[in-house]
Amino acid sequence: MSASDTPDNRHRPASLASRGIQPRFGELVQDCRKLVMNRLAEHLTGLFGQVDDTLFECAEKAENNGVQTLFFDNMREIRKQRPLIERSYHQRIAQHFSDFLDGKLKPIEAPTALDAEQLSLVQNEDYEESLQVTNMVSRVKARSAQPLFALEQRLALLNNGQKLSEGTNPFGPVAIAQAFREALAPHPFPLQIKIVLYTLFDQHVMQNLESLYDALNKRLIDAGILPNLKFSALRNPNPARPSTNALPKGDQTDNSGARLSPTTLAGSDNLANLADNASNLVDLNGQPPLDPAQLLSGLATLLRERRERNADAPLLGGTRSMASFSPSGAKSTYSASELLDALNRLQQQSAHDLSQLMQRPQSVDVFKADLQQQLDTHSPKPGQQKLSNQEADVIDLVGMLFDFILDDENLPDTCKTALSHLHTPYLRVALQDKELFTQHHHPARRLLNAMAQAGVLYGSEGDERGLLAKMHWVVERVIHGFTGELQLFDTLLEEFNEYVATLKHKVELRERRAVEAAKGRDKLLGARQQAVDVINQALANRELPGIIRNFLELTWTDVLVFVLLRHGERSNEWQKAGAVAEQLAWSGTLLDNEGRARLQSIRVSLLDELRKGLELLGGYHEDGIRRLLQDIVACQHAVQAKQPQIAEQIRTKLVESPLGAMLGEDAALAAPIKTDGRLSARSQALIKELQQVEFGTWFEFVQGDEVQQLKLSWFSPTTHNYMFVDHSGQRATLKPIKQLASEMEQGLARIVTLERESPLVDRALNAIYRVLQRFTGRATEVGQGA
Repeated sequence: MSASDTPDNRHRPASLASRGIQPRFGELVQDCRKLVMNRLAEHLTGLFGQVDDTLFECAEKAENNGVQTLFFDNMREIRKQRPLIERSYHQRIAQHFSDFLDGKLKPIEAPTALDAEQLSLVQNEDYEESLQVTNMVSRVKARSAQPLFALEQRLALLNNGQKLSEGTNPFGPVAIAQAFREALAPHPFPLQIKIVLYTLFDQHVMQNLESLYDALNKRLIDAGILPNLKFSALRNPNPARPSTNALPKGDQTDNSGARLSPTTLAGSDNLANLADNASNLVDLNGQPPLDPAQLLSGLATLLRERRERNADAPLLGGTRSMASFSPSGAKSTYSASELLDALNRLQQQSAHDLSQLMQRPQSVDVFKADLQQQLDTHSPKPGQQKLSNQEADVIDLVGMLFDFILDDENLPDTCKTALSHLHTPYLRVALQDKELFTQHHHPARRLLNAMAQAGVLYGSEGDERGLLAKMHWVVERVIHGFTGELQLFDTLLEEFNEYVATLKHKVELRERRAVEAAKGRDKLLGARQQAVDVINQALANRELPGIIRNFLELTWTDVLVFVLLRHGERSNEWQKAGAVAEQLAWSGTLLDNEGRARLQSIRVSLLDELRKGLELLGGYHEDGIRRLLQDIVACQHAVQAKQPQIAEQIRTKLVESPLGAMLGEDAALAAPIKTDGRLSARSQALIKELQQVEFGTWFEFVQGDEVQQLKLSWFSPTTHNYMFVDHSGQRATLKPIKQLASEMEQGLARIVTLERESPLVDRALNAIYRVLQRFTGRATEVGQGA
């Protein structure tokens, strides 16, 4: 830096000196600050520029007037509060940077996912906001790992060599996201509105951070700051795992590199300790504990009690306990390395012929028999060794987890089959690390949950078969590549989530298109119902010849629809078309002298209006129009001549309704809505309930022997038709509200509260807990163990 820059540095002598940032970097860091502030201001402007459109779209899709009003009210409120939010946000970013230069920046706490115990201590909205921020930060860290790593190294050099942590990088994703959360905090927007804002913030700001980091790195490289820095990913992504990292003296490794205890495996040893302490922590007669550690403690105790009561009793899914496979006279136990070696051999065997094995599910009973055979075949004392109780309990617990997967009604059979082949590697994980059961963010647990969730949402038939191929690919990678390192699960989870995000976008796009198409057809249906009302009014209390009645009900109804859609119900054209229907119906009745004279005077104009209407439909040629009008006139003469038999003999083939072709599969709904018959009290109650059902609610429909689950995607406030889509986002059916209520009353349809939002492992462990309570006589409620 030149001498001319010295006065700028003297403005902040204490800050730069106390921080140790050399004066020659003063201009550089200010350039970085300017770059960041300008980019963030630009991205934040883009966010607020899209708020109105997004909230308006949400309001259009709102399930009721109350929710719609909420979006409109907050649209105005956000416009009013925008300057305050933007100012507060930029001030916080600037303050973070200033504190960094002054050496006063305290680590910004990265939001962490809350477990059940923490959730009881905070408000649900705080939890939801933390989740939004956590997810945004995680995605940036995964997507921008390389430029973020390089930036932190270069900033550390400016920081006098002091390494930056995740919370002390003033430009890191944690600082950027937390600043926005703090800027929103003073403004009491409802949670629904905040989630919209967080979503837009993610799209406009967080997803552009990688380009910002690239620009910052380029500016620092141009200034000579670590120009040759190379990125190297850390091998161990889970450094803080005391149960697996802090092993007792004398630990050894198996032939795959996995660390073992000399007497037992880490997971099974911890399970035994948990069982010893559970009686003081868990009410084993009550509901499954919310705290994961207490839940595992309770499971350990219940497993031990079941084993002591009856070791041969079947477990969840009817599978036998691992202890029942051991030789009856065995006295000594297998070592941990012997058990891991046996599992390695089973995993290698699976890898050899995996493509064929994946065609059928892996049975838990067969797996246990194969494991026992492996142990016995390679034992120095065949028939004299068995597994320790603790290790057998872990094997049983993992076996019940995979039996739960095979029995899960939410999962398609193809997905169950694929996941069942993860049994061997997941048992290895559980034996080495109990945190598979206690940590929601354990990489292996997250991968299993993510695959199961994707299977529930998108694993049905159709072009989402690509998901099954992706699941097969993940299973194959685990079986071929897992040697004890958990990083493999993190890598696979990231790639699988990217695939699912793309798939989700396809499904959502398909669903949006289905909704838009349904809205267009619904507009036609609504217009047709108005046209039918006009025709019904014209036909009321009149006995008309077939040609006139058919013409009005079939052809002129379509004319009315097109006039209504083109000109609106307040137009002269609509009024005139309705009057033509009334005049034509009147002309088909027996008239007095005065009426016949009037008919004679209006016949030319009436025929002229009929001609214009037929030309509007576009399905009639000139000759066809002329013949049709001649037949109508002949019918009118026959009626007035008191010759009804001749009038009925006049037959004209009407052109097929163009409206039916436009309605497509909804044409069947174009019939007039019947109001005959009183609805039962139950049907009326169901209709009121259905009017409050939100979009996204899943229904189950029974059709013969088949049961189909469909999602409510949209309903019409005018025609009260409800549209359902399948798992792939394709439109499946459209049902009038009365028909839907009738089907629900008959038990052919029902709202289902599938546990599709609850992670698979959580559901499995709770189910296993209840079953073990039942087996040990501790179930306090009927059906609790089910």
